Amino acid sequence: MKNNELNERRLQATPRGIGVMCPFYADKAENATLWDVEGNEVIDFAAGIAVLNTGHRHPKVIAAIETQLHAFTHTAYQIVPYEGYVALAERINARVPIDGPAKTAFFSTGAEAVENAVKIARAYTRRPGLITFGGAFHGRTFMTMALTGKVAPYKIGFGPFPGSVYHAQFPNTLHGVSSQDALKSLERIFKADIAPDQVAAIIIEPVQGEGGFNVAPADFMQGLRALCDTHGILLIADEVQTGFARTGKLFSMEHHCVKPDLITMAKSLAGGMPLSAVSGRAEVMDAPAPGGLGGTYAGNPLAIAAALAVLDVIDEEDLCTRAAHLGHHLVEVLNKATSACPFIADIRAQGSMVAVEFNDPQTGMPSPEFTRQVQERALQEGLLLLSCGVHGNVIRFLYPLTVPEAQFRKALDIIFAALTR
Repeated sequence: MKNNELNERRLQATPRGIGVMCPFYADKAENATLWDVEGNEVIDFAAGIAVLNTGHRHPKVIAAIETQLHAFTHTAYQIVPYEGYVALAERINARVPIDGPAKTAFFSTGAEAVENAVKIARAYTRRPGLITFGGAFHGRTFMTMALTGKVAPYKIGFGPFPGSVYHAQFPNTLHGVSSQDALKSLERIFKADIAPDQVAAIIIEPVQGEGGFNVAPADFMQGLRALCDTHGILLIADEVQTGFARTGKLFSMEHHCVKPDLITMAKSLAGGMPLSAVSGRAEVMDAPAPGGLGGTYAGNPLAIAAALAVLDVIDEEDLCTRAAHLGHHLVEVLNKATSACPFIADIRAQGSMVAVEFNDPQTGMPSPEFTRQVQERALQEGLLLLSCGVHGNVIRFLYPLTVPEAQFRKALDIIFAALTR
């Protein structure tokens, strides 16, 4: 089978609304390497959009899934429960940066986790309002589209969206938004849009994902926590993309001295299997009545088994430390490239959550064109990179944290050449 033949079949069989980035089709994968149906090899620095922190087909994850496959594949946890679900909840409860006893519920996708976090927050506070941030991405369902702070391509043609959702500014030094500016934008929302005693939760990505890997400053997180405490608002950390060792900690919120009330997670939680979760303070998590949370496939046994193995791999291979190590060397290469690449406007990193933003050196405007050139140059040399950012002018690096050192060094050489050519 040829890639172009499969592409013709795709165009006939699937809708254009499912945007497809790559012109080739996967045949097999191992750790940080993909092979397409024509035998071409690609270094994967996309990892299924941050899903494969433990790499493609980690042996421990495969073994865990195979063992569970021979036991049972589905019962619906809320009909017939199973020990794996409870064991994983216990392990996550012991690790999440939450004050006091924690509880965890499992779902299937990141958007589903965010939706349920909203349900839990509203049930606990008995309030309707939600505040999120410009540049945020929380999913493609109607509630999560409303929360998302980026119009194209996620919101075009799909409105109206659920109400009582408001967007504040996210701190961004490059674009002239300080922590104080962002906190003042919240106060303006309280004055102009919704009273603080009607706000159930403020939801924030500690490092914005689709928005461009913008890292929330420590003083902003402290101010946000204080604001929530003053008004009885819950703080929800969306760690769907930042979680499970990507930032050099198991959760990005561990970089801060403040703690959220709820945390959403998905992506690398289960090493490629569909699984998400909401963790939070026990009394908050217990607010919905029995039957208010759940789902037919929520906490699928195969995905649960994979997630238990992922936690083992993260600990046994010390992937938090490795994330910091790999991210440090990538940032070194990006900094080295700045003298030869005037398009580089900013380099942002927290562990291995690394991104580089491009502006036109003549106009100072965002340059999605140069961003695409860098992607194309890298792909020509066998390296897959993803873009992001409200203007599409940011390259994000989402390599598996298990990538072999020699392969990582080869990828760094490709990146440097793509930036400086």
